[in-house]
Amino acid sequence: MNHTFNKEEFKQSVESMLKALYRKSLSDATQQQIFQAVCYAIKEEIVDNWMATHQAYNENDSKIVYYMSMEFLMGRALGNNLINMGAYEGVKEALEEMGLDLNVIEDQERDYALGNGGLGRLAACFLDSLATLGYPAYGCGIRYKYGMFKQQIRDGYQIEAPDNWLKHGNPFEMRRDEYTYEVKFGGHIQHIIDDEGRDQYVQEDYQSVLAVPYDLPIIGYGNNVVNTLRIWDAEPINTFSLEFFDKGDYQKAVEQENLAKNIVEVLYPNDNHYAGKELRLKQQYFFISASVRAAVDRYKNLHDGDVRKMYEKVCFQLNDTHPTVAVPELMRVLIDEEGLGWDEAWNITTKVCAYTNHTIMAEALEKWPIDLFSRLLPRIYQIVEEINRRFTHEIRSRYPGNEEKIEKMAILYNGQVRMAYLAIAGSFSVNGVARLHTEILKNQELKHFYEMMPWKFNNKTNGITQRRFLLHGNPLQAAWITDKIGDSWITNLPDIEGMATYADNGAAREEFRQIKRQNKLRLAAYIKAHNGVEVNPDSIFDVQVKRLHEYKRQLMNIMHVMYLYNKVKENPSIDMVPRTFIFGAKAAAGYRRAKLTIKLINSVADVINNDPEINGKIKVVFIEDYRVSNAEIIFAASDVSEQISTASKEASGTGNMKFMLNGAVTLGTMDGANVEIVEEVGAENAFIFGLSSDEVINYEQRGGYYPMEIYNNDADVRKVLNQMIDGTFAKGDKEMFRELYDSLLNSWGGGRPDCYFMLKDFRSYAEAQERIDKAYRNQEWWAKAAILNIAKSGKFTSDRTIQQYVDEIWHLEKIEINK
Repeated sequence: MNHTFNKEEFKQSVESMLKALYRKSLSDATQQQIFQAVCYAIKEEIVDNWMATHQAYNENDSKIVYYMSMEFLMGRALGNNLINMGAYEGVKEALEEMGLDLNVIEDQERDYALGNGGLGRLAACFLDSLATLGYPAYGCGIRYKYGMFKQQIRDGYQIEAPDNWLKHGNPFEMRRDEYTYEVKFGGHIQHIIDDEGRDQYVQEDYQSVLAVPYDLPIIGYGNNVVNTLRIWDAEPINTFSLEFFDKGDYQKAVEQENLAKNIVEVLYPNDNHYAGKELRLKQQYFFISASVRAAVDRYKNLHDGDVRKMYEKVCFQLNDTHPTVAVPELMRVLIDEEGLGWDEAWNITTKVCAYTNHTIMAEALEKWPIDLFSRLLPRIYQIVEEINRRFTHEIRSRYPGNEEKIEKMAILYNGQVRMAYLAIAGSFSVNGVARLHTEILKNQELKHFYEMMPWKFNNKTNGITQRRFLLHGNPLQAAWITDKIGDSWITNLPDIEGMATYADNGAAREEFRQIKRQNKLRLAAYIKAHNGVEVNPDSIFDVQVKRLHEYKRQLMNIMHVMYLYNKVKENPSIDMVPRTFIFGAKAAAGYRRAKLTIKLINSVADVINNDPEINGKIKVVFIEDYRVSNAEIIFAASDVSEQISTASKEASGTGNMKFMLNGAVTLGTMDGANVEIVEEVGAENAFIFGLSSDEVINYEQRGGYYPMEIYNNDADVRKVLNQMIDGTFAKGDKEMFRELYDSLLNSWGGGRPDCYFMLKDFRSYAEAQERIDKAYRNQEWWAKAAILNIAKSGKFTSDRTIQQYVDEIWHLEKIEINK
């Protein structure tokens, strides 16, 4: 579309779409109808390239990576599609000539509710990079009806509401009924021997649903390549049983429909009860079974029905442990449906599957109760049992007499299926997502596996797509960079290093400051509209936006805000740069302590924002329903990027990279990718504090530390903690935040206190915040540091990450689509 865009044709297409879809003319159409018509007009162009891309896959017999993920946090599609097609400015002008505003039209689109945190956004960035680099790929996931949830804040509490993102339909998706599969759950396995003496395993008395794929286009930047995100919807085989209805058994009449509906209703059902665990495992098997069989069938169609060299043309990348059932499911398909023997099937499977680990924390390595797993997936469980039997035999052969190795490495142990261990046993590659993370995996969490099979382990430091998070999200800064160094950074982010020369240029620093201020005004307007709070665009915008978890330490951040408030109350004329603390985060529906932290943040905000005595020195804002579309506005406006996880706990982080690219300075621990960010930009251009990962690990090995010593010896910390239980921020309620207080000082629920070292790091954190206050006063220094952060962000593009996956794991070849 970039080189053939015709404004008049586009305008006509929009008007004819309005007629065809809604029987409306431009003058009486709603903004939503206009949005739909614009999308359908653009989709016509996309489909031509989409078909050409898949034709090229087939003609070249391309090797394809199937990126399997429970989450794809895509954001909105329209603006990103237009940018990658090279049509953004042309469409904007055409719409202006029609009396329409592209920004208003973009705002009609709901963010795709297909993901939640960094894991899902990484998957989305990877799809963008794969298409832009011209590598054949499918994303494989679930078409969630309501996403995780739409977050509403009521009286300071998180309320979960359904995120009905599909209310108006999705104009870019295409339903593909011809690739529907039946997915079976439960029942039992009948073992029979066929006429030729071969073992057959037949599932009987099962429940099943249909997996129906919807394809979404993933458009490469400026190269006409259109890859596919395939998300599976669940439908009943029989929607309604008249027989049961007539008998008065109305529940039974719609049983199949409900089974299908539940599977795709929400992302990550609350799994702190048995029904939630069962539903989550059903979701995983549902989309994996359909995706694996689609990949096998596609390969067979191109290779005369012979699957024995499938590994030459197919790779499954398992995005964390959620898709691990791909290992036994591929075995099931190869053995039960394709008639291969165990050894041949295992050889194929272990050359097709590759596993990305996203967590260092042992409790996050997924495990399933054997009774649940075997009841829900009886044939899969039989295969896992055999994988485990052979794997433990291999361990015993390698380490005779060392039964501790079995305890540490067996896939089935202590009544559980350990999914990460299954993924490692069944994959040819195991990668971490930042250098520090990979080293901790090798030396701590997965050290027994690394010792036994070191060749499998490798690192792929995460990255982000500059096309969404700079070109689309921060158009003022993007245009400024292009004006200075050209536009090659859009597809080759390391070229942004050319901005480093402007860090010492006074005029360029002033230009940067003006752009940052415009972006802060934009965010201030958003906050005023959504929160009703006036924020000062000349204050420091100090931002922590990410999934809410104790190890990410939003609690430490708000405790520091309480500490700062106390300082101002004690001395109202204190000399400090005004500060706006901005939070955004969803807490998992069943994560009580995380939800209480949100309440604390909002309660502190209520007190501080309404206290005239502090004269606007501090404002606190919690941005409701944090998601990709408001993230773009937030990153562009930020001065300080809070990356304050307990060292050794954050696998990588990618928010840290988005802030850096947008000219924010990192305040962080030496954790995850922060280590590599500081290497690139220099410690002098960041604010680093806190324990190192080695120090944290050493404390943990000794059983922790004694936070009560800090409480007793640090009056400022003691005051903040006491305010959690004296009603200061809870309208006199002394019990509201008792659990947070206890989690820091007392052994709560049998665990050790302050297991994320918030009090231990607090003083170091407060000192780093003081350094920020001093540094920001020197606006020339600050602008220089910000520009250097932008200039040194080149390493952190997902284009680089994907190229490393291709070179070292996937071994794909580029396709070209010439038009």
